[in-house]
Amino acid sequence: MQRRFGALVVDWVLCLLAAGLFASPARDAWAPVAVLIVEYAVFLGLFAQTPGMYLTRIRCVDWADGGRIGLLRALLRGVLLALVVPALLMDQHRRGLHDRLTRSVMVPAKA
Repeated sequence: MQRRFGALVVDWVLCLLAAGLFASPARDAWAPVAVLIVEYAVFLGLFAQTPGMYLTRIRCVDWADGGRIGLLRALLRGVLLALVVPALLMDQHRRGLHDRLTRSVMVPAKA
């Protein structure tokens, strides 16, 4: 759980910095959230980890086969994560609602 939170903090800081290139995150609260959703779609869809996940050595993979979840499921996961509530509803496998709905799971990254 600590790694997931650490990864989210790193990703959020990166999103604030990126959003600052085209909007004022203090005035335009949607900008960093939009960047976060796009970041999750691209990085999780293509690489199974965001920059924050890379630094904290975790990956987001398919629940059934351990492969990448793809762009569409990663986009949905990002949208659900932006709603915050799904992340707070964990099951016995420590999967949030956003994980269950996108059939994904967080695992340690291989060295």
